Amino acid sequence: MEPVRTERDMLGSAEVPATALYGIHTVRALENFPLSGRPVCPALVHAYGAVKRACARTNHDLGRWDEATFAAIEQACVEMEEGRLTEHIRVDALQGGAGTSTNMNVNEVLANRALVLLGAAAGDGERLSPLDDLNLHQSTNDTYPTALRVAAIRKLRELQAAVVALQEAFQERERAFAHIVKVGRTEFQDAVLTTLGREMSAYAEAFARDRWRVYKCEERLRVVNLGGTAIGTGLAAPRAYVFRVVENLRAITGLGLARAENLVDATQNADVFAEVSGILKALAVNLVKVANDLRLLSSGPSGGLGEIRLPPRQAGSSIMPGKVNPVIPEAVVQAALMAMAHDQALTQACALGSLELNAFLPLIAEALLSSLELLTQACVILRQHCVVGLTADEERCRQQVDSSTATLTALVGHLGYEAVLALGERARTEGCSIRAAALASGRLTAAEYAELTSAEAVMRLGSPSLSPADAKGLPA
Repeated sequence: MEPVRTERDMLGSAEVPATALYGIHTVRALENFPLSGRPVCPALVHAYGAVKRACARTNHDLGRWDEATFAAIEQACVEMEEGRLTEHIRVDALQGGAGTSTNMNVNEVLANRALVLLGAAAGDGERLSPLDDLNLHQSTNDTYPTALRVAAIRKLRELQAAVVALQEAFQERERAFAHIVKVGRTEFQDAVLTTLGREMSAYAEAFARDRWRVYKCEERLRVVNLGGTAIGTGLAAPRAYVFRVVENLRAITGLGLARAENLVDATQNADVFAEVSGILKALAVNLVKVANDLRLLSSGPSGGLGEIRLPPRQAGSSIMPGKVNPVIPEAVVQAALMAMAHDQALTQACALGSLELNAFLPLIAEALLSSLELLTQACVILRQHCVVGLTADEERCRQQVDSSTATLTALVGHLGYEAVLALGERARTEGCSIRAAALASGRLTAAEYAELTSAEAVMRLGSPSLSPADAKGLPA
């Protein structure tokens, strides 16, 4: 049998593995919340280490602990920040109590790690207490949401970098494909001519908006309620502590954090997280749209549109030889859809806060941080494994241009609507391409046709050869 130690709380006693850095509060939570099967997000744990370090430094500045004890506590906090203690945070990501189980798991691990560093035994609460020392002048209700904000800001910065890189990858494809004329489609039907480069530019522009949206999210999260303790009144915390603790956290994290002017508001209301999640949902929308476009444009490749070729990543079938599926866009769509689902759960959790506290912060944290990680990785793999290696089938694009009714519109300014309509009918009845019908009619030379369907012509803003009077009889 593994050696154990006995710890007590207000409910009685429980056995804890003798060498475990967690304690009785963690044991209770493990029994009570076998829900998701996932531990607390590591990013939240790392951020909690920074928050606890700021709290400990502030308390030491105010006279708590001798230098050796504080040094051990601070070292334990640093180790948690750096991810060296993450495995000891065992509680489920979903839990009752507004995150109290996470806070206590953190307190226990930090206290016991500091005890080990001091040469004492884990669980020696008389020497160093998870509650009286590591939670001094704190509450779950101010440390947990503050740690969540720190973790979210860090993840937002990673996401922003991934979105910027994805935007730039599409901009590079825009330049590479600028000369390729293709059929533009609306409602899955041939519409008018465009270029593959301009199609890529629209994707780049969508992600440019996401880039700035994500960047601005940090402003929403940098205001924290640390120092507010239970409900934002600073109960049981010295005034000097309340005024110093956020400054210490700002110095430790390097983030532009500020103490909320209204700590009660910042403690009870979670609308900021819903706002940020909504921005992430907008990015998810663009990822779904663009990834599905890439699947459609590469479809076939022989029996579909086949205008672009995605980099082959793996065999697509166990029964169909030679089939290669668009697995990267498919995976990106799934990640984005999951982020949308997280947004729905988070929105409801934010709305369900009651009076002075939101009890559903663990769900908010899990949904928000999971979305950030999913969307970051989705942007990374879409860029690395798909967009960077994207190629065009120029010959197929040209064949479709020559055969599509979309080309007729490009000829209207030169020939007039009725003449072009007749060309379309001729191509249909004779079973030939629009190009062939146009050249056979004698009304266009090959050079004129090429110029009218060139990249420069189809992307020209408006038709300079048309006067308002010329265009008067044309359909909208």
